[in-house]
Amino acid sequence: MTINTPYYTIGEAAMESGISAKMIRHYEQVGLLKEAARTDAGYRLYNSRDLHVLRFIRHSRDLGFSIKQIEELLGLWQDKTRPSREVKKLAQSHLSALESKIRELNAMKSELERLVHCCKGDSRPDCPILEGLAAE
Repeated sequence: MTINTPYYTIGEAAMESGISAKMIRHYEQVGLLKEAARTDAGYRLYNSRDLHVLRFIRHSRDLGFSIKQIEELLGLWQDKTRPSREVKKLAQSHLSALESKIRELNAMKSELERLVHCCKGDSRPDCPILEGLAAE
């Protein structure tokens, strides 16, 4: 990238945003990112606003938001008249889903720890892990 150049190639945008070129194209395709400007040769060009949106998307994905939720968040982010309660409601809903998933994962972990603890791991064919998995 040249200093004072207002546009970034897809490779530069990927490097600057931390999102792969493949995912940038995907985000364009699903409408999270506006279609890129193109050079005469057809190469995509992104501006600093596009990079800002890509970083927003990356951070949202890092927090586990779905594409649909990110679409909603982007709409709220870009609407300067939106009430913050709408943003909080969406984030709170996602937080509740994460907490539920954590409870499920902790229950799975506990059960698996119990099964592993019961298995001697020796040369005998009987295995409490397989018996536990086969139990109804």
